[in-house]
Amino acid sequence: MSLKILWVLPYLPWPTSSGGKTRQYHLLRTLAAAGHRITLLVQSKTPMDEDSRQALEPFLERLIVLPRRPLRSLKTLIALVASPLPMLASINGFAPALTRRFADLLEEPWDIVQIEHSYSFQPFEKPLRQAGQPFILTEHNVESALGGATYDRFPTWMKPLILLDQWRYRRWEKRVMRQAERVVAVTAADAVTLGRITAGPVPVVVNGVDCARYSAVAPTYDSDRLLFIGNYEYPPNIDAVEWAMNDVMPRVWKEYPAARITIAGHALPQDWPLRWPDHRIEWHGFVPDLTALQSRSALFFAPLRQGGGSKLKVLEAMAAGLAVVTTSQGVSGLAVSPGLEYDGGDDADALARAVLRQLANPAGAAVVGAAGRAYVQQTHDWASAAGQLEAVYDDCLTTRAKETHACV
Repeated sequence: MSLKILWVLPYLPWPTSSGGKTRQYHLLRTLAAAGHRITLLVQSKTPMDEDSRQALEPFLERLIVLPRRPLRSLKTLIALVASPLPMLASINGFAPALTRRFADLLEEPWDIVQIEHSYSFQPFEKPLRQAGQPFILTEHNVESALGGATYDRFPTWMKPLILLDQWRYRRWEKRVMRQAERVVAVTAADAVTLGRITAGPVPVVVNGVDCARYSAVAPTYDSDRLLFIGNYEYPPNIDAVEWAMNDVMPRVWKEYPAARITIAGHALPQDWPLRWPDHRIEWHGFVPDLTALQSRSALFFAPLRQGGGSKLKVLEAMAAGLAVVTTSQGVSGLAVSPGLEYDGGDDADALARAVLRQLANPAGAAVVGAAGRAYVQQTHDWASAAGQLEAVYDDCLTTRAKETHACV
């Protein structure tokens, strides 16, 4: 059945420079290919360019992009100080033009209204209540538990304000999620936590991979080359690189001087090549097509200590057949086992030993890579994720129909 869907996002899903954008782009594209008619309403801090328009418009019925005010605007600063909302909700909220446009859209009939991220919800709360419109909320992380990732670079003197903001977010989660028709999680672990907030079951729609795209990648297991990809506007990725460069790679190079590492991704800090001026480190910015870097690498190295949800960069590396070396945080939300689909540990020594194991045994790295690829192909293709989301839609529509029939 073709559904009319209003999908709301606090960022443009193109280019796919982060896990969240990648998820949005592929789910939207896959659902549209299944025949659903989607209007995408976006509040974006970056203006719409022609590349984004050409990437998104072909599979959308309508694309509506409104500007988000600058982070350093007076209104944002006032909201951060005076608002009872948490920081992220204040930054993305109090947008009258967005509220008006959303209210106008709600005058149309919709089968599904889907809002991504609780922090984006403030502009939509009043119009939804006034229209009596049910909505689905997808929460990519448990934001109130993500303090270490969000606040770890704030000065110590701000700790009381950080604790206050986390408390505000816990209140905000309850307020938003208990209004939603369904709350959707990305991992089973998050679903359990969010279920305590909603006081009900929370379905899971996993992160996915375009498996067909990565199936042709043939890693070079004897290349001695590691690869890491990240969006460096996200603090956990900055922490991962700093930990790797300061603590893990020196241990690797002590035993295996030939090892090389490529660091790539959006918003790569300009001072990193100066901080670590080693010829064995190759620096790249945003790479729209990862397959070339994946093909010449042996390992995907993800020394992640912070964050939430499941990591799309890890799933993409597994889909490409790379042997993955990471932490328990790097495979959070994935049903994989150390020594089978990945190798790794949770301290610098353990990670260095895992890297050395895989580099010293290219045939073994190929076995790990094949196991990871098989896991992703079986459980994390975007078609599977879109099917899970369609099942949530069917459940909502069935429940509404039953409630309408009972009232009659």
